[in-house]
Amino acid sequence: MIYFDNAATSWPKPPAVRAAMDEYFGEAGGNPGRSGHRMSVAAARIVERAREALADLFSANDPSRIVFTHNGTHALNLALQGLLRPGDHVLTTSMEHNSVMRPLRHFEGLGVEVTVVACTPDGRVDPEAVRRAVRHDTSLLVTTHASNVAGTLNPVADLAALAREAKIPYLLDASQTAGSIPIDVQALGVDLVAFTGHKGLLGPTGTGGLYIREGLALAPLMRGGTGSDSAHEIQPEFLPDAHESGTLNLAGIAGLGAAVRFVLEVGIEAVRAHKQKLIAQFLAGAFGISGLTLYGPRNAALQCDLASFTIDGAVPSEVGLILDQSFGIMARTGLHCAPSAHRTLGTFPTGTVRFSFGWFNTPAEVEKGLEALRQIAAWAATEATVPRQEAVETWTA
Repeated sequence: MIYFDNAATSWPKPPAVRAAMDEYFGEAGGNPGRSGHRMSVAAARIVERAREALADLFSANDPSRIVFTHNGTHALNLALQGLLRPGDHVLTTSMEHNSVMRPLRHFEGLGVEVTVVACTPDGRVDPEAVRRAVRHDTSLLVTTHASNVAGTLNPVADLAALAREAKIPYLLDASQTAGSIPIDVQALGVDLVAFTGHKGLLGPTGTGGLYIREGLALAPLMRGGTGSDSAHEIQPEFLPDAHESGTLNLAGIAGLGAAVRFVLEVGIEAVRAHKQKLIAQFLAGAFGISGLTLYGPRNAALQCDLASFTIDGAVPSEVGLILDQSFGIMARTGLHCAPSAHRTLGTFPTGTVRFSFGWFNTPAEVEKGLEALRQIAAWAATEATVPRQEAVETWTA
């Protein structure tokens, strides 16, 4: 089996992830902050070690500015609902995931005005186009770091500088880049970074977080018990407690902490170099496949570790089925929860096939993937006149 669906969730996980989760269940199963006994203290230590590892990875000076969430969607909602109010104006791009677009469309119904800056057909946003869209009442800029459809990397430093100049917060969706591409929140100058734990960070599902820069306050998404300041019935205002009501996913955070430490030990630059090598190999091979169309920058230096494509004569779902059943290759097909991005690329409504590479993939696996696509493209070209269902059943039989 070859797993090319790391942009959905990474697999396999480092062995240390499962070991850390087993250790939590076996030796530190208490509830942090709720008790003073040794298991509660041990659980609190696990949470804070994970927080410190994430702060190290993102070059955040204060680990308390890292708030744990259930996933990237939760982190994005925490930021958006913590900042936006009726009458505000928000800027975003046409390449965003529904984790951004759906909350923003909801806020439109509450009186928030949303401007979607059109990206180029390969998914790039022009900072000058963003600058022209800034208004006197603009209160937030939110963009993805890298498209989950095309892999296109945004010029984050330029966008952050623009936001600072306009005196508006910049929320970065790093769901596809955290753990895969270096992110230095101090150097970039971003205000908020939402991330998920189960993709490039190699952690378990049900984990994620939000970095909040010092001096920026968000209204809590939830209020409740935090294990701190329990004598008062008003939500604490200090971080991270202000945004961590209720018991955290402690086993998941244990695994996430181990995963982040694994990434730190390998080195984020080494991770980026490995994945860039794989995507460059794939792009070079895919260019030579007749009938295959690539989307996005088609340049490994300008995109993260994923690529989307279509094959003439076959819909993406057919290609995905054949890859799975005939070649043992796991890939993602369809709209990838990002219809706006597919409209930008011109692939709506059928979508694309997406290969996304991880730390544990190899050049040999990439070559096997390319050979599979060569065979599928040749089949699609010769079977174009055969009824689709019959053709696919014949291939996968």
